[in-house]
Amino acid sequence: MARRAQPLGAALPLGLAAGALVLALSLGTLGAVAWRAEGGTGLSPADWAAIRFSLLQAVLSAGLSCLLAIPVARALARRRFPGRGLLITLLGAPLILPVIVGVLGLLAVFGRNGMLSAVLDPFGLGPVNIYGLHGVVLAHVFFNLPMATRLILQGWLAIPSERFRLAAALGFGPGDVARRLERPMLREVLPGAFLVTFLICITSFAVVLTLGGGPRATTVELAIYHAFRFEFDLGRAALLSLVQFGLCAAAALLALGAALPTGFSGGLDRPLARWDADSSVLRLQDAAVLSLAAGFLMVPLMLVVVRGLPGLADLPPAVWQAAGRSVAVALASAVLCVGLALPIALAATRLGGARGAALQGTGMLAIAASPLVMGTGLFILLFPVANPVALALPVTALVNAAMSLPFALRALTPAVAEAARSHGRLADSLGLRGLARLRLVTLPRLRRPLGFVLGLAAALSMGDLGVIALFADPDQATLPLQLYALMGAYRMEQAAGAALLLLVLSLGLFWIFDRGGRVNAAL
Repeated sequence: MARRAQPLGAALPLGLAAGALVLALSLGTLGAVAWRAEGGTGLSPADWAAIRFSLLQAVLSAGLSCLLAIPVARALARRRFPGRGLLITLLGAPLILPVIVGVLGLLAVFGRNGMLSAVLDPFGLGPVNIYGLHGVVLAHVFFNLPMATRLILQGWLAIPSERFRLAAALGFGPGDVARRLERPMLREVLPGAFLVTFLICITSFAVVLTLGGGPRATTVELAIYHAFRFEFDLGRAALLSLVQFGLCAAAALLALGAALPTGFSGGLDRPLARWDADSSVLRLQDAAVLSLAAGFLMVPLMLVVVRGLPGLADLPPAVWQAAGRSVAVALASAVLCVGLALPIALAATRLGGARGAALQGTGMLAIAASPLVMGTGLFILLFPVANPVALALPVTALVNAAMSLPFALRALTPAVAEAARSHGRLADSLGLRGLARLRLVTLPRLRRPLGFVLGLAAALSMGDLGVIALFADPDQATLPLQLYALMGAYRMEQAAGAALLLLVLSLGLFWIFDRGGRVNAAL
């Protein structure tokens, strides 16, 4: 009865409209491509090999990313030290880093001519070969470890501080705290973190294209690219896209079925205090974990900075113009992403049960969609009524917002649900509805995830090179497209400078938005 009495207001129609738009962008564009296709011949042996490799590398990459993220998130959750906020922001840099820039950094460390090979060479161990399955998994862990850490860290911070106070009063040690508080939280948070990471890895394109090492290391997304780029076989591309949707849907069902609620009641938003990790051994353990994680993630980025500084002052005007266009697209994409995610999260929480889960699952569809298929479908739909080239930047902002939506929902939906559990009855008793309820009750509890979502969506859009490559002409090129053009022209010093500029802008946008809702910000 209490759930029925909750006022839905405008949340339900807005959430349904946002879900319908996501369906149109994901399944609708796929339908447009299939409609223009001339029929297919089924999956070839090479396609089946791509499916097997996609599953293998995605499971390994997501599993290692989440497994390594647990000790890193735990150390960040129970330690306060100078520079912690800066470290949290910097740990997110690989996630918002354009893929090709990150790959160049990894090659500088783990490549045949990289730092690790130089260290091993005097011992006769030979150069390191980063190409192949292990290189793909290494790159995916590099890019996705920060995301998994932030998602799991949000779960740690969601444990009410009163629970730790009670644990201290009962004399709980670290093992008791882990068993009674942390493990139930991980059972709720880990499936979602694994799912998001798995979906990113199974739809991977640039990493596999760069580090796969040959036809034996081909993902479904790369097979879709070959069907479009070299064969223009729309039927095969549509069939492979359906296969990719099926794989992602199966993973989503398994992950959602494995998640268990913690059963924690709401807290009083007091600062989190930890008494269970004061021993010197645990302090050293957390320091070692944070140092290793920071080294693994930061050294490649430092090399990008060092190699990019000489070329930064010699960038042509076209690069700076492209940077301005990228910032504009990123800001629009961030606003659109929140405009889609917040209504879906509110409506899914109010509906609850299977209907709420179905609406939330609709928002997650975008990560299973191929950006190449989405871009081609939009081109087909727009061509009869408008010039797709003229709409390249708005379409890019919309697609980038849709691709960021699953991350936004994973961050916003638990926070909205927690606000409803802890303050919903009080709001009902006071007669708070509509905008007043949103402004006074819900939004104050969404400060952290909203800042994170805005920063993440803007940064991901800054580094995207997908739809814009299908639509734009040189006069509308974004910064990643200009970077690729410089690399293709072998102007490597200027390309390194453009890569550094792209890194600075991406990290800067993320920091500006995330600052207001950073995990350690005072309320």
